[in-house]
Amino acid sequence: MTSSSPVAVLFDRFGPYHRARLEAAGRRLPVTAVEFAGDSATYDWKSVEGGEHFRRRTLFRNTDSASVPPGELIKAVESELDSLRPAAVAVPGWSHPGALAALRWCARTRTPAVLMSETTAHDFERHWWRELPKRRLLRVAGAALVGGRAHEEYLEMLGLPPDQVFWGYDVVDNDHFARGAQRARRQAETRGDLFGLPRPYFLASGRFVEKKNFPGLIEAFAGYRRTVADPWDLVILGDGPTRPDIEQAINRNELRDAVHLPGFKQYDELPPYYGLAGAFVHPSTTEQWGLVVNEAMAVGLPVLVSERCGCAPDLVDAGRNGYTFDPADPSDIAHTLQRVSQAEDGLDEMGQASREIIANWTPDRFGRGLERAVEQARDVKPPTVSFFDRCLLTALMYR
Repeated sequence: MTSSSPVAVLFDRFGPYHRARLEAAGRRLPVTAVEFAGDSATYDWKSVEGGEHFRRRTLFRNTDSASVPPGELIKAVESELDSLRPAAVAVPGWSHPGALAALRWCARTRTPAVLMSETTAHDFERHWWRELPKRRLLRVAGAALVGGRAHEEYLEMLGLPPDQVFWGYDVVDNDHFARGAQRARRQAETRGDLFGLPRPYFLASGRFVEKKNFPGLIEAFAGYRRTVADPWDLVILGDGPTRPDIEQAINRNELRDAVHLPGFKQYDELPPYYGLAGAFVHPSTTEQWGLVVNEAMAVGLPVLVSERCGCAPDLVDAGRNGYTFDPADPSDIAHTLQRVSQAEDGLDEMGQASREIIANWTPDRFGRGLERAVEQARDVKPPTVSFFDRCLLTALMYR
């Protein structure tokens, strides 16, 4: 990239994952990262500091973007982009009013836009009248940066040519998790289990919301324990509105001594739980990707992943590093748990396979993918956006 103008990379709120990605991108491009707000009701992350290789801007500090009136957010996004005059803009999807404001700004100024997307065809029930606006919005983007195969296929279905789609969006700092897990394993060898948890155990992690399907996992776990002579325990990290449902499922199945809920853990607290686990299970009924699977693979765990997760086609090699299952079928989940817990002699080989697969999914992959997407977007002639499409963007921002 020859321009000295920055590439503006937009996110709703920065978390640890974003910082790792932006650092990698900043080693390749002049990056200014713009977050819409400095707080979030959805993700209770600690505040993330700026990076060495990118500039950082926050439009609304100490608030959640959902609490900002759309008009104020749209005005702030457009004002920031007017000030930056970026060479290209990487936009986080097409549902947030801030992202749509950035797309409209790109259309008005004929600035290259890269759509960062992890939407799949099966996230929700699709209707043509909902998909049509997306087809039109894609005219503004000269390229897309996606997580993997399922996301690429969806954008191609909407009309974006394959040579304008690049991979690398869904990555984590593998080294952070590998180092922390290895340190926990060494400490456990000399001082015993750090958390007083029986080992080995299945680990799950995520927000306690309906789509994560943790009550369903507990029902399946109860069935698993009835069929295995020496069953593992289950540890679920996280918190959220479905906690009462999870606790009811635990009590109903008399699993209080076998299912452990340590609560929500910050980024730096996660690696030891991964390091001491025997395998990782992700039971979501719908999931655009599933970064927790990346984390588990980085520490060398076998992974058991719902077939409804966007990461499953790319990260799970059935029989080699884990298995997929139907999240709506408790017996299928139970059978998958049994296969892994009774294959203890093969767990190390499965864990090593996870490390080998995830070694290609690092923050540098995000940096390379973004760099290539920006180059592609700048090579594509900026489209002439019709009056109808501009009105469509405006209507969607205020819906």
